[in-house]
Amino acid sequence: MRERRPPQKTRERIKPAAGAAAKRVTLPRALSKLGYCSRTQAERLIAESRVAVDGRTVTDISAWVDLATASISVDGLVIAAEAKIYLMLNKPRGLVTTRHDPEGRPTVYDCLRDFDIPHLSPVGRLDKASEGLLLFTNDTEFAQILLDPVTHVTKTYHVQIDQIMDDEAIAAMTSGIRHDGELLTATAARRLRHGDRNSWIEVELDEGRNRQIRRMLEALGTECLRLVRVAIGGLELGELPKGAVRALTEAELQSLRRKTGIEKARRN
Repeated sequence: MRERRPPQKTRERIKPAAGAAAKRVTLPRALSKLGYCSRTQAERLIAESRVAVDGRTVTDISAWVDLATASISVDGLVIAAEAKIYLMLNKPRGLVTTRHDPEGRPTVYDCLRDFDIPHLSPVGRLDKASEGLLLFTNDTEFAQILLDPVTHVTKTYHVQIDQIMDDEAIAAMTSGIRHDGELLTATAARRLRHGDRNSWIEVELDEGRNRQIRRMLEALGTECLRLVRVAIGGLELGELPKGAVRALTEAELQSLRRKTGIEKARRN
C-alpha cells in the first residue's frame, strides 16, 4: 500500500518550478499586479491571515503563486485582475503630481474625476510648475519598465527661457553640466524659435533626475519660463487640450512596448 503523504503546510515556501513562466510571482506581488493593493499592504494582509490561495489560507509572504491558474481571495472574496488602463494627460501648470496633497493644493487627480480606478498611478512625475504629457496606468510592470534607466526611453521637452541660447550653451547641455556635485546631461538639445528677449529650445533626456532641465539652465545662468513635456519614447502629446485625458491607442501602446523591450520579452 502506497504511503500517504502529509498535507502541505501553509507556511512552507512554494518555490517556482524550473523554467516556470513569468506568471509565477510572490503572493504580495500577485496582489499588487492584480491591482488590489500595494506590495506593502499585501504583506500586512497576508500576515493577518486574510489571504487565501486556492481556498487555503497563506501566511508566508514569500509564497509563490501562478497568476495564470491560482484563485486568490482576500477576506473570502476572490480577487479578479483589473482591466489594464493606459491614459495620457496634458498636465496644466500649477498641479502637483500626487493623489493627496497635505497642503491642499490641486493635484493631477483633479483631471481624472471621470476615471474611478483606485490604483491608477502616474508614470514618473512633472513638478508643479511643469506642463505637458503625463502617463497614468494600473499596470505596475509596464510603469516600472518605462521608468527604468536601463531601457533609455527618451522624454522630449519644449522649454521657454529668458534669453537667446547660443551654440556654446547648447553644446554644454549635451556634453554635461555639473550642478551641486552631480553631472547632468541631455541626450539632445536644439533651438526651436526665438523672439527679441526669449526663446524656445527642445531638450531630450533619457534619465529622470530631479528638476534636471531647470538645474542645467540654472547652472548656465538662464531662467526657465515654461517647461512642457511633449513626448515620451515617440508617444506625442499632440493636440490634446490642457487638462484633458485620453486613452492610449493600441498602436501607441505597442510602440512603447517595443521601445522598452516588453514585447520582445513576452515573445521569448
